[in-house]
Amino acid sequence: MSNIAKNYNRRKISFKYGKGSYLFSTDGKKYLDFVQGIAVNSLGHANPKLIKAINNQSKKLWHVSNSFVIPEGERLAKKLANKTFADYVIFQNSGAEATEAAIKVARRYFFSIGKPKKNRILCIKNSFHGRTLAAIYASGSKKMTEGFGPKIQGFDHFEFGNHKSLNKKIKKNTAAIMIETILGEGGIKVIPDWCLKELRKICTKKKILLIMDEVQCGIGRSGDFFAFERSKIKPDIVPIAKGIGGGFPIGAVLMNKKVAAGMIAGTHGSTFGGNPLAMAVGNSVIDIISNKKFLNNVKSISEYFLLNLNNIRIKYPKIIKQIRGRGLLIGIQLHKNQNNFIKKLTENKLLTIRAAENVVRVLPPLNVKKIEINQALKIINKVCSEMQ
Repeated sequence: MSNIAKNYNRRKISFKYGKGSYLFSTDGKKYLDFVQGIAVNSLGHANPKLIKAINNQSKKLWHVSNSFVIPEGERLAKKLANKTFADYVIFQNSGAEATEAAIKVARRYFFSIGKPKKNRILCIKNSFHGRTLAAIYASGSKKMTEGFGPKIQGFDHFEFGNHKSLNKKIKKNTAAIMIETILGEGGIKVIPDWCLKELRKICTKKKILLIMDEVQCGIGRSGDFFAFERSKIKPDIVPIAKGIGGGFPIGAVLMNKKVAAGMIAGTHGSTFGGNPLAMAVGNSVIDIISNKKFLNNVKSISEYFLLNLNNIRIKYPKIIKQIRGRGLLIGIQLHKNQNNFIKKLTENKLLTIRAAENVVRVLPPLNVKKIEINQALKIINKVCSEMQ
């Protein structure tokens, strides 16, 4: 009997080790891993450059308090600021913590300028921003909030794509709009560039903040360093995590100078956030992923993958309804419940994971090889053939 709580419905597979795009199970089977810890292992399993970074740092210093200057964190913050819109960074341990910090930053900003009643955040209904109490109520999902009352106040919601509803929901006490640039758990739904531009205009006009949650779609996953970059907008606050650590727990909230001014000493903290070991890994990941040639390769291999997935959709229109996503954040929407499809993919040694709206989430490492994409396509085609 396992003493681990039952809050996860775990598949009956465990793994001994991984290498690149592959996982090797304890019973000796080899799987093509297109889950990668849910878009976390951005550079695959056991990446030699990340191993070197961890080994080197582990021999020097693992952890010190944020009461002291941490040079490794200073370096990573500077790289992120130089690469993005941000002027300041607060390091965390996870995406949920980064989202929580983003909410605090937005509220604290209006408090600091004498508008404490401007404290409500407007989000997309049934989005996903993490599993803390505030984050589940920000997500607006009845399923996620059930049994966790009383309700955490301060969040309003509009339906995905409903701009009329969005505009009506903006009130005098609205502080910010917070959305995922590409909805992950919600079904791999890409918010169009024209929509992002319009959101920026609305926030500027209404003098509210724009928070772009890039926990899952950021750090190269979309083919750009951040998914919102393609629309050429600048948000005010961006929580990130997952891919920045390449498998090591790192989160962060990025802020422009205006909103960061409210976060004075004592307003937020984290015991482990920004520790030297995490920062050493993050620096190594950023050095690799921010390279233009690397990102162009993500775009190129994504185009190839999406083209061939759409060819399979055309071949099996009664199985696959739609191919969604951008970069290597891909969703295969099925006409029927996806659980059996995922099970059959697993039996054929391809690991994927579910999302809302009958979507199978496909999340290769960003350095995936073309031969591995072809292997995945062959398995997906085979499963479609068996299920038609």
